[in-house]
Amino acid sequence: MKHKLVLLVMLLLSGLAIGQVQFEAKVSKDRLGVNERLRVDFEMNQDGDNFNPPEFTNFTVVGGPNQAVSNSWINGKRTYSKTYSYFLAPKGRGKFTIGQAEITIDGKLYKTTPVQVEVTAAVDQPTDGENSEYVASENLHLVAEISNTNPYLNEAITVVYKLYVSPRINVSDWRQLDSPKFSDFWSQNIDIRRLEVENGTYEGEPYRFVVLRKTVLYPQKTGKLNIEPLTLNISVEVPGNRRDIFGNRFYETVDKVVAAGNRVIDVKPLPQEGRPGDFTGAVGKNLNLKVTTDKTELRATESLQATVEVRGQGNLKLFDLPPLTVPASMEKYEPEYTENVNTTINGMQGSIANQYTLVPQAKGKVPIPPVSFSYFDLDSRSYKTLTSQEILLEVEAAPAGSRATPGGNQSAVAQQVPAATNQFRYIKLNTSLKTIGDTAFMGSALFWTLFLSPLLFIPLVILFGKRRRAKAGDVRGNQIRKADRLARKYLSEAKKNLGDQTKFYESLERALHNYLKAKLHIQTSEMSKERIKELLESRGANAGTVAEFNELLKSCEFARYTPASNVAMQQDYDKAVRVISELDKQV
Repeated sequence: MKHKLVLLVMLLLSGLAIGQVQFEAKVSKDRLGVNERLRVDFEMNQDGDNFNPPEFTNFTVVGGPNQAVSNSWINGKRTYSKTYSYFLAPKGRGKFTIGQAEITIDGKLYKTTPVQVEVTAAVDQPTDGENSEYVASENLHLVAEISNTNPYLNEAITVVYKLYVSPRINVSDWRQLDSPKFSDFWSQNIDIRRLEVENGTYEGEPYRFVVLRKTVLYPQKTGKLNIEPLTLNISVEVPGNRRDIFGNRFYETVDKVVAAGNRVIDVKPLPQEGRPGDFTGAVGKNLNLKVTTDKTELRATESLQATVEVRGQGNLKLFDLPPLTVPASMEKYEPEYTENVNTTINGMQGSIANQYTLVPQAKGKVPIPPVSFSYFDLDSRSYKTLTSQEILLEVEAAPAGSRATPGGNQSAVAQQVPAATNQFRYIKLNTSLKTIGDTAFMGSALFWTLFLSPLLFIPLVILFGKRRRAKAGDVRGNQIRKADRLARKYLSEAKKNLGDQTKFYESLERALHNYLKAKLHIQTSEMSKERIKELLESRGANAGTVAEFNELLKSCEFARYTPASNVAMQQDYDKAVRVISELDKQV
C-alpha cells in the first residue's frame, strides 16, 4: 500500500512539474577569453509576451536577438520551446553577472536567474562556432600586400589591398569606412577600372579574392613608418542553423567591419659614401640625361631653345633637374618645366624636362658647357653620374639695324619717326547748328500716352495679385519650386557632369559641403559625419534625412575607388535634390 501511495504522489508531482512554466537563462560557457564570444539563450516552454532582456553591462551585443521556436508532438504529447539568443563580446577581464530577463506568460511576470561568467585573458584559439559574427570574421580577410618592407628613402613601394572571401560565405555589398592617410609618403592611387574575382589561397585554404585598391608610395622619411589600414563595412551572408523543407540552409546577413591592419616598414637612408656633390635626391633605375637645342647655327640676338631632359624610372616628380649654365655673352631666361610621367605598379616612369630660351649677344663660336646629373641607382645600389656632351653654337653677326652691347644687354634699334604735319585734323573747327521749332507738348501724342499709361497698368496689377495669392496658397507647388531653386543653386554643376563619374561625384560632394557651409556656417575641416549628424539633429533635422545625407557623402567617397553606372549617378543626383529639399524644410 505504501508503494502505491508513493507512486501516486510521484505521478502527481511530475504532472504538476510538466504543467509549470519554465523560463531560464543558459550560457554557452561560464569561462571565456576576452577575445571570445559568449552565447546567451533565454528559453521558455510556453509562449509569452513583452520579452525584456537584461542590461548586458560589461558586454557588447554583437549578434541577436535571434528567435527560434520548436513545436513537436510525440506520442500525442506536445513539446514547445521558444528561445531568444544573444551573442556578446566582453569589454574587459573580470567576473560579471548577466542580469534577469523578464517575460509575461498568461498574465504573470516571470524572471530568469542571474548567471555568473568569468572573462580571462585572450586565448590563442577562440571558439565561437555558432556565432554568425565569428563565422564571418573567420572566412573574410582584408589583406594589405606590400612589395618591399625595407626600401630606401624615395624608393617606390606598392601596397595592394585584397579582400579574401571563403566559399562558405557570400559577400552581397561593401563600402569604405576609412581610407589610410599616407602622411610620411608621396602617394599615388592606380585606377582599377573593373573589379575582377580571382581564385587563390589564404593560409593554405582555397579562397576567392578581389583586388580593391593599388597605391604607389615613395617614403619621404627614414626609420620605421606606419601604413594605416584600409577599413571596410561588408554585408556578409552566413549559413545559419535553420533549413528549408529540402534541407538547404537559410542564410543570415551580417554587417562586418574588416581592416587591413597596420603595417610597418623600415626605410633605409641613402648611403653617404660616394654621394656626389650635385646629388639632389634622384632615386631610380635606368635614368638617362639628354641636353638638346633646336638649332646650332643662328644670328646674334636671335633666340634658340635648349632642353635638359631626364628620362627613366624613379621618383621623377621629387627631385630637381640640373641647371643649364651658359657663357656671359648669352642671355638665359627662366626655364619652362614640362613632365610626361605615368604611375604604374612599378612606380613613376617617363620624363621631366626644363626648356630654356637662350639669346646669344655676340658673333662667334659659343659653347654650351656639359651638364652633369647624379642619382642613386637601385639596381647597383650605388651612385651614378651622367654627363652630357658640350654643344657648340655658330653665331653669325646680328641683322642690319640691330646691335648688341658687349655686356650682353640688347638695346633697342633707333628708328626715324616722321613728324605729323597735321596733328589736329580730327577736331572740327566749324559748327553746324539747327534751330528747334516751337512744337507744343500739351495735347501731343506723347503727352496722352504718358497720361493714360498708368490706367493701363491697373488690370495688370490686379491679375498679378490674383496669381501671386494663388501661388502662395499652392503649398506643394511652392515646395517643389523651392526644391528646384536649391537644386539649381547647389547641384547645377553636378547635373552638368552626369555621365562622367569622377567629375560628377567631385561636384556632388562639393555641392553637399557648400550647402552645409551655407546652412550651418561650418568649415570643410569640421565636416565629419558625426559632427554633421550632431549639428543637423540639434537643429531639428529628421534622423532618417541626416542618415541619407551622410550616405550621399559616403557614395562620393566610395565612387573614387569603384565604378558607378549612369543609373547609379542619376539616382544619387535625384536623392541629393530630395535630401537638400527635406533638410531645408526641417532645419
